[in-house]
Amino acid sequence: MKAKFISGIVLVWLLSVGTWAQDNANAKQEEKPAAATASQSKEPPSPASVAGPDYVIGADDNLHISVWKEPELTNTLPVRPDGKISMPLLDDVQAAGLTPMQLATSLTEKLKKYLADPRVTVVVTQMNSQRVYVLGEVLHTGAMPLLPNMTVLQALATAGFTQFANTKGIYILRTNNGKQQKLPFNYKQVVKGDDMAQNVSLKPGDTIVVP
Repeated sequence: MKAKFISGIVLVWLLSVGTWAQDNANAKQEEKPAAATASQSKEPPSPASVAGPDYVIGADDNLHISVWKEPELTNTLPVRPDGKISMPLLDDVQAAGLTPMQLATSLTEKLKKYLADPRVTVVVTQMNSQRVYVLGEVLHTGAMPLLPNMTVLQALATAGFTQFANTKGIYILRTNNGKQQKLPFNYKQVVKGDDMAQNVSLKPGDTIVVP
């Protein structure tokens, strides 16, 4: 009789443990979709900017416009030749001539007509509007994007020299106020650390000539 009583207690305990285990498993299964939904709700990070904060946007640049919690308004857009970008709700918006921060402020103000608390981030993903040119005895002639604080030496490192290049006679053609200047650049002196003032920072439209 006593053995049957103990067996009954053990049986009840096993049933209660089994029920608890099943309930716990079901609860975990319910938590998984919630966790997945939370992870899916996170917005993807914005791409890294290739320009500094003072960069002035120009035609042909590519911009990543991110509006927080508004995926349909988040996109990578080209700046058209007329200096404008096209966005849902806003249609055409002037972008050229503004820094990324100024454009973000402009978009925020315009979106307040449609959204309660718009938060806009503007990132320059490609700088195509500001270019310099390398001509003459180089391996890669033509236009190249002007990176922030790019110097003559850095541009020449990208272009490369042919075996016939006169590295002592290089010069930069620069237009200031409608007048063209000719700035000499002696590559051999600069790489030796002599007369480093020749290694100027390039400006949009500069042309480096390697005779």
